[in-house]
Amino acid sequence: MNEVLKAIKERRSIRKFKPDMPGRKDIDAVIEAGLYAASGKGTQSPIIIAVTNKELRDKISHDNCKIGGWDESFDPFYGAPVILIVLAPEDNFNNVRDGSLVLGNMMLAAHSLGLGSIWVNRAYEEFLTDDYRKLLVDLGITGKYIGVGHCALGFIDGETPKAAPRKPGRVFYAE
Repeated sequence: MNEVLKAIKERRSIRKFKPDMPGRKDIDAVIEAGLYAASGKGTQSPIIIAVTNKELRDKISHDNCKIGGWDESFDPFYGAPVILIVLAPEDNFNNVRDGSLVLGNMMLAAHSLGLGSIWVNRAYEEFLTDDYRKLLVDLGITGKYIGVGHCALGFIDGETPKAAPRKPGRVFYAE
């Protein structure tokens, strides 16, 4: 089977990660795959913030948990040591669509490298707050961005889940 099609069929969302940090080379390869995602009118407008600093990672986890309304002991990133945050310009009509393609590419790339990943929501709500707007300024990011999502990344702790059977009746041909 074609390697890309195989990766698409085998990639699963991972909900238990080892604390070990993936190598920078692999993190950069995952990010590069995101940067090659298709974008409306070829604008390549989404940006990625790679969070490998444990203190910041834990703050994001805590804030994300609070936004989600969970008990503060819950980690919405399931122990993943890396968070890749995808943002897109607020004024770009395709911002969420383009950012979603970036996230999809990164999750497939992670799988192809033997890493686990999961898309975690609530980046939108995070980047409406002053703390996260300040983070952008601190990183030298100018302009108005919205949070699209997080790609939690790391080594899988346990077995990769099996795919659920695909639901029938979801394809229609207009021939």
